[in-house]
Amino acid sequence: MIEGADRPEQLAAGRAERILSRFADMSGAEDAAHQASAGIDWLMQHEGLALSLAEQRALLEAVLARLDAAPVEAVASPQSATWRRAATAGQRVAELAQAVMPTVIDQIDFRGLGVMSDAQQREEIRRIVRQASVDQRLEVNGRELIELIDYVGNDLLGYGPLDPLLADDSISDIMVNGAERIYVERQGLIELTGLRFRDNAHVLNVAVRIVSAAGRRVDETQPLVDARLADGSRANVIVPPLAIDGPVITIRKFPNDEITLRDLVRRRTLSLPMASFLELVARLRLNVVISGGTGAGKTTLLNAMSRAIPATERIITIEDAAELRLQQPHVVRLETRPPSIEGAGEVTMRNLLRNALRMRPDRIIIGEVRSDEIIELLQAMNTGHDGSMSTLHANNPREAITRMENMVAMSGVKLSSDFVRGQLKDAIHLIVQIARMQDGVRRVTSISEIVGIEGDAVTMQEIFAFRQETTTARQGVVGSFQNMGVRPAFARRAAEFGLLPELERILTTEG
Repeated sequence: MIEGADRPEQLAAGRAERILSRFADMSGAEDAAHQASAGIDWLMQHEGLALSLAEQRALLEAVLARLDAAPVEAVASPQSATWRRAATAGQRVAELAQAVMPTVIDQIDFRGLGVMSDAQQREEIRRIVRQASVDQRLEVNGRELIELIDYVGNDLLGYGPLDPLLADDSISDIMVNGAERIYVERQGLIELTGLRFRDNAHVLNVAVRIVSAAGRRVDETQPLVDARLADGSRANVIVPPLAIDGPVITIRKFPNDEITLRDLVRRRTLSLPMASFLELVARLRLNVVISGGTGAGKTTLLNAMSRAIPATERIITIEDAAELRLQQPHVVRLETRPPSIEGAGEVTMRNLLRNALRMRPDRIIIGEVRSDEIIELLQAMNTGHDGSMSTLHANNPREAITRMENMVAMSGVKLSSDFVRGQLKDAIHLIVQIARMQDGVRRVTSISEIVGIEGDAVTMQEIFAFRQETTTARQGVVGSFQNMGVRPAFARRAAEFGLLPELERILTTEG
């Protein structure tokens, strides 16, 4: 039988047996851990195997499990929800790392390490850490040796204890409050991990590494920095003297998978008729503002909606930190630039939006509108760039309108309130409200159409809504998505596009 056809656990078991047949005299927890590691080296050389670090780890656990030489039961990890059990183990590994780190640093050829692949770098560190633990006669079992190799490797090559969290796709946010407390958000709920930094200097070192990779700097003279990681995740760093209790790192992770509106239906973010409606809205080139609080899922929803935009259109995206991942072939991505240390060279959202209007866009998508760029956005929406989209921070559709009015008022452009409301009415077709609810689920709570002006207020009609009934400990938020049974004012536009029958079908579907 071809070995590659086996399952990973079968492969590890077979390899473990071959190692044990070669090293039959393994005994004692401490010696076994090192002999098993040596056995893996022998197997890789003898059979010409190129095992990844994860495969080596699985094999080491398989060998030790057969020897019954070390406790290899499931350990709290980024994939586990039981973080408290990891706290003591994490502290123990941090202490072991502190003991071996001087030797490791002394033995590493950093110049040679720089020309190695990631896998080769990890393998070199594994070899040095294992030898250092033998030379120093550290009392480590198999599990601790595995964790120690990972810890030192992450510390020297990556972002320390943040690396396993960044690799965990179930985590959406990482929050570091000094050295002792690292929180994560998973499925909308925040939990304390068992991971920790050695001290605040260690946190600062990782923070500097994060922002340096993005061409930024952080220190006492520039203690507040935004940066983007290589995978697109957004990081915010704030250090003393602004952060009183030590450096604070907040990372909004960028999902690896492309999320569709159908995916959001499965996550209970919205109903299937609502998803079909938003897809149709994108095809009808309606101007949309997605409103919600921090962490509500605005950008995720915007990304999902954008997938319905035809591939033939030229789309320009403008963001403070590039998070949008449009799949169309004709996309131009623009990103703002903060001022330098001397205060020069800043490129604002408004600068980019003005320039985008000269780039022959079919649509303009703004990651988030916060300030005076609202003037150019409304101008773009009112001058033939239909289908434009943006997000903003607001708790409900009415507040979203008020916020946009205030942004215009604070822009320095002297415009009457009536004129501003008229611009909003003409420019924006829909406001989609999304919220993270008490049970951690993100839900679209309202899809509202702007229909006119009455007195001194912009008027809206709600097309879809989520109506909450109650909240229970077992079921979380209990409620339902509802079709409000209204005919949108843009029905005539749908008829012009030949999409009125599809719109009517969606509007006659419950939910």
